[in-house]
Amino acid sequence: MRKSWILVCFINFFIASLMGLLLRWMYVAPIEGVNFQFLMHGHSHVAMLGWVYLMLYCLIFHFFVPKEAQQKPIYNRLFWVTELAVVGMMIDFPAQGYAFASILFSTLHIFCSYYFCYLIWKDAKPATFPEKRMLRTALFFMIFSTLGVWCLGPAVGIMGKASAFYQIAIQFFLHFQFNGWFMFAVLALFFKQSKINIEEKKFREFYNLFVTATVLTLALPVSWSLSNPIFYWINAIGVTIQLISFILFVLLIQPHFQDFFAPLSPLEKTVYRFALCSLALKIIIQLVVLVPELAQVSHEIRNFVIGYIHLTMLGIITGFLFGFAFQNGFLNSENTLQKWGIKIFLLGFVATEILLFLQGTWLFLQSGAFPNYYQNLFLSSIFLPAGLLMLTIGISFKNKQP
Repeated sequence: MRKSWILVCFINFFIASLMGLLLRWMYVAPIEGVNFQFLMHGHSHVAMLGWVYLMLYCLIFHFFVPKEAQQKPIYNRLFWVTELAVVGMMIDFPAQGYAFASILFSTLHIFCSYYFCYLIWKDAKPATFPEKRMLRTALFFMIFSTLGVWCLGPAVGIMGKASAFYQIAIQFFLHFQFNGWFMFAVLALFFKQSKINIEEKKFREFYNLFVTATVLTLALPVSWSLSNPIFYWINAIGVTIQLISFILFVLLIQPHFQDFFAPLSPLEKTVYRFALCSLALKIIIQLVVLVPELAQVSHEIRNFVIGYIHLTMLGIITGFLFGFAFQNGFLNSENTLQKWGIKIFLLGFVATEILLFLQGTWLFLQSGAFPNYYQNLFLSSIFLPAGLLMLTIGISFKNKQP
């Protein structure tokens, strides 16, 4: 894998974090001429498609594509065309929001992802059944999620942006991106890294429950647009099945986990613990939201929504991606700059999550605003791009070759 790929992923992540920091500053002091909604679209697209998607592209290519297939120039060309789409969204979304150019670049990215799926499905050679099943399911969910995107045009044309159809199409895409494509890809890479020898029968039990839970828990975001008790019960069943699948996952890896964990450096252990704890916390939050009074509040209070999205995006998915990067030398846990970079990033993440959920709780209890909330949230958020800048500089100095 070209070292420049990893550097580009971190540059994208750093830029997305700067956009996020600017969004939080706008709550402290609005900036004339900057459209908050447009900037938010830019932030979310660059974070999802410029950081997570491209980092998964790099790692899947590196770990699952045989060396002879890696020599094909198509992978390098496809990476840079995909990055071109990301840069286009990076520039045009903050400037115009959903307009011709931003939609064009978004569509280009989708077609690039389709071609990536085709190449990986054809060339990838996972070593074990769990790796193969998780990787192929991740690719399926990536394509499946884009059905939501293709529904947006008809939804606007037929019913408008305020319609349930439009909102559900967005939630469909986000749900199967985060909980389908991203989560299954990360776990496929985790099984590859851990080299855990799992009985096929036990894995199938975990896998079938996990897929079922992923589909059923779509009912919660659907219930925000369509008020019907049936969606509550479907989500409740999905969350329960998800809890069982998580317990089975822990039982699968527990006997072998020490063999995987022991050789890691202290920093690598910290990052993996952080990712696994974030995963456990996500499941706990989903269980708490089964309380009917909290199910609707979880959507209405924006602080909870952002906190939960960041828990999944930065805590679980990014946590695992950092772990893979450190474990395989793409990041160096012995490098002082990178070591402090990851610590500062994690500090910023934990601080901002605490503030987001505290403010959400304050609003739920009708206690008004948390004292100096926006100022403290902005100051805590500075740690995120600061940490990423240190990681990016560390990579650029280390990787002089293309």
